[in-house]
Amino acid sequence: MLVGLGLDALWPVAVFPDRLQAVLGGALILLGVAVMAVALRQFRRARTNVPTWQPTAAIVIDGLYRYSRNPIYLALSAIYAGVGVAVDGAWVLALLVPLLVVMRFGVIAAEERYLEAEFGAEYPRYKAATPRWF
Repeated sequence: MLVGLGLDALWPVAVFPDRLQAVLGGALILLGVAVMAVALRQFRRARTNVPTWQPTAAIVIDGLYRYSRNPIYLALSAIYAGVGVAVDGAWVLALLVPLLVVMRFGVIAAEERYLEAEFGAEYPRYKAATPRWF
């Protein structure tokens, strides 16, 4: 995001009208914050860790996790996109694409390998029943 904001400062590209920036950007940020709050509450209820460097105690499969295996990453993406729209940052938004590719093939792929090793057949069943994003 910082790289995108820097590029937007150097080479600004207007994309959204002012009114749309505030409404759409704010809506995306609020949506992301709401999804994040619900997802974190579900992790706490399941008594499992949120930080990816700490061990996972349980696979959360209810609530938001019935619809997506990664609602926290979806929430962070919505917040990121919301900031990009709110500041009319074309570069910020353009850099969301490579960020999502890195997340999918770097972070999420590693997490999935860990969860399969940690939970055996339980995680592949969940993977088969629930999409990665939505």
